[in-house]
Amino acid sequence: MIKFGKSFLKLVILFTAVISLMALPISFQPLPNVLAQTANPDLTPEQRKALEDQLAKIEQEIAAQQQILDQKKQEGSSISRDIAILDAQIKQAQLKIQAHNLAISRLGKDITVKVQVIDNLNIHISSEQESLAQILRQTNQLDSYSLAEAMLSKQDLSAFLLDMDTFSTINQSLKQKMDDITNAKNQNEQAKNSLDQQRNQEIDTKVNVENEQKKIKTAEAQKQALLNINKNQQQGYQTVIANKQAQAATIRNTLFPLRDVPAIKFGDAVTYATVAFRATGVDPAFILAIITQESNLGANVGACYLKDASGAGTRISSGVTVSNLMKPDRDIQPFLEITKLVGRDPFQTKVSCPLSVGYGGAMGPAQFIPSTWKLMASKIAAAVGKPAADPWNPQDAIMASALFLRDLGAVSGSYTSEIKAACKYYGSGGSACAYGTQVMAKVQAIQANIDVLNS
Repeated sequence: MIKFGKSFLKLVILFTAVISLMALPISFQPLPNVLAQTANPDLTPEQRKALEDQLAKIEQEIAAQQQILDQKKQEGSSISRDIAILDAQIKQAQLKIQAHNLAISRLGKDITVKVQVIDNLNIHISSEQESLAQILRQTNQLDSYSLAEAMLSKQDLSAFLLDMDTFSTINQSLKQKMDDITNAKNQNEQAKNSLDQQRNQEIDTKVNVENEQKKIKTAEAQKQALLNINKNQQQGYQTVIANKQAQAATIRNTLFPLRDVPAIKFGDAVTYATVAFRATGVDPAFILAIITQESNLGANVGACYLKDASGAGTRISSGVTVSNLMKPDRDIQPFLEITKLVGRDPFQTKVSCPLSVGYGGAMGPAQFIPSTWKLMASKIAAAVGKPAADPWNPQDAIMASALFLRDLGAVSGSYTSEIKAACKYYGSGGSACAYGTQVMAKVQAIQANIDVLNS
């Protein structure tokens, strides 16, 4: 009697499975690079060139309006000059909206294409996985495939006595299928990442359109106010100028609230944020919106003093003891070192009280916990030009926020990058959160006041 070992029977079943799969419509051909086909198929080369030429023309017109603005700002104050400046600002904003709308149209088509690419890749992956599943189902029959069944099989066993080259070919085909699945999954991940980027760009561009529309509305109202002044009534024009100067002075001297330290003038806050912008590339209005949000949270949560080295604290408003002011093994020692370095009493220096869960202990306007400040202390000190940075110093805190936000990705000035960075700053993560939405709502109001100071 012929005896067949399990390894031989496994080879029989494996080869049978492969032969049956070769009859299926799923082939072992290498997966084409689908990402290379994601160029917008709705645009011919001629259409794409026409679109690029149109964008280039709009950009030239925007630059021309900027030259008019720069030139008019050098002239002496007059109604006609101010109207010309407003006209140039309106025209520039209108041109930017045109450019943004062209970009939105292109992005919309690209997003449609990428969604189809992802769908096709998912179909391909599912097909390849089903193909492999059939092989696995047949090879798993080995445990119940007896010697008697092998002997009574109608298959001609001699047909399976293949040479090593044939077996190697089968293995290579199986390896190719596995490579196809891996390649498809990699391409699918790339396509999804690209789709996320395109969607973020579309959101950013739509936000830019909304901002330009608001600029036009404001400029039109200012222009109408000037047109309503009789050109021979110079006194009326001087009144307009005086009102603008008074508005700027009011904004500049309005107190800008900070957490756990006295408020500073808004003009000083803008100066500090502008310096931080030059060092980091993070938008000044966004930096100050983060500081404002932290100040609002401070008003709700309250301030505490560290009580002892165990991490317990005391609420300043009520004197009530809190047990989890600081995490002992993470923040106590850094806090003691930081306060000593800047000459502050660690047990009489305000820090944040804990929320309902977790720990408090965050320091100053920027609300860094001691261990995080310790990690960034040298960079902050270098940026503000001091031997040691102070978390409770407004200028140092604003610079610290800017450096941290830069590391969190808020350097492009886009809406999506900033709201994502705001969520990470708060510790929420993700691309959106209530904290981030509130910050972005504050950006516009702060930017409007900055624009008045700069006008």
